[in-house]
Amino acid sequence: MASPPEIAVVGAGIFVKTQYIPRLAEISHLLTLKYIWSRTQESSRAAVEIAKQHFPGVECKWGEQGLNDIIQDASLLGVAVVLAGQAQVDISLKLLKGGKHVIQGTTEIETALANYNSICTHPGQPIWAVAENYRFEPAFVESKKLLAEIGDMMNVQVLIEGSMNSSNPYFSSSWRRNFEGGFILDMGVHYIAGLRMMVGCEVTTVSAITSHVDTSLPPPDIISSNFKLENGCSGAFVMVVNSNSPKIIWRVVGLKGTIQVERGKQDGKHGYLVTLYGADGQCKSTFYSFCGVNEELKAFVHDIKQATNKKGSGYEAEPRSSYVEGARDVAVLEAMLESGSKGGALVQVKKF
Repeated sequence: MASPPEIAVVGAGIFVKTQYIPRLAEISHLLTLKYIWSRTQESSRAAVEIAKQHFPGVECKWGEQGLNDIIQDASLLGVAVVLAGQAQVDISLKLLKGGKHVIQGTTEIETALANYNSICTHPGQPIWAVAENYRFEPAFVESKKLLAEIGDMMNVQVLIEGSMNSSNPYFSSSWRRNFEGGFILDMGVHYIAGLRMMVGCEVTTVSAITSHVDTSLPPPDIISSNFKLENGCSGAFVMVVNSNSPKIIWRVVGLKGTIQVERGKQDGKHGYLVTLYGADGQCKSTFYSFCGVNEELKAFVHDIKQATNKKGSGYEAEPRSSYVEGARDVAVLEAMLESGSKGGALVQVKKF
């Protein structure tokens, strides 16, 4: 039996410590965590101390030399890039150019498409997967299957009342405050991924109003948008970055029923309640715990193995984690923000 693929994590912030290391530990039979990299030795060591409980052999890497070590390590196949939005694209492209398979967040992904295509134009090119995009959450996988039961789609509603206040560990994150779109883009891109996954078609045009009410947050902190899907259906996307009554709902109304996905908690577990309201007035609900990060990491490891076994054959990675899907998520939100800056003007969503 072949040994599990070796991977590295580039980044050592809050999300790595609280989410990535525990999730990787849960699938430790599928992979070996070889390195954790950060800009500073101190930050790298702090994350490695946590990871050593599950991966005793994990090593620290830091700075430019540490990144070069990772690129030059031929035994290392994949890298999870978990960095500030402004930094992750350049480093991801550097790793891809070095032949490493990469999984990363979505925020700045659109700007890197042309660069990626210029680097990776040959069969057997490195996989570039998009993380934390909600397409791997079982709730959205199942709600998409239920769509056929509600008949012709009539309307879609997405309501996001977030809880980004001073008690949130990401509230003071400087990088989220220092790029255009701020928390709206950083948080909202995941909700758009859920929307696109559920409806199974693209958003074509948007019109939005943005505003700034909570001065503890960067502008804008509120967005209200109407949108049109390529199937002709209309919808509304409303997001408040910080609310005293957090609520997150996706709702698709059809001729024969309605599907609703609502974030919540059941039996001490966080996740989503998926409810199908039938034409007969009956409803059935199922709760799905959060596990999308686990599922996308498992898919990434599987894709690394397949790409390694079929080297040079142009292996295509899991479609849900495609960098193009990530770019499409970002494009919808960027169109909404552009419309907001133009006082609600109708904006076409870029196509990829």
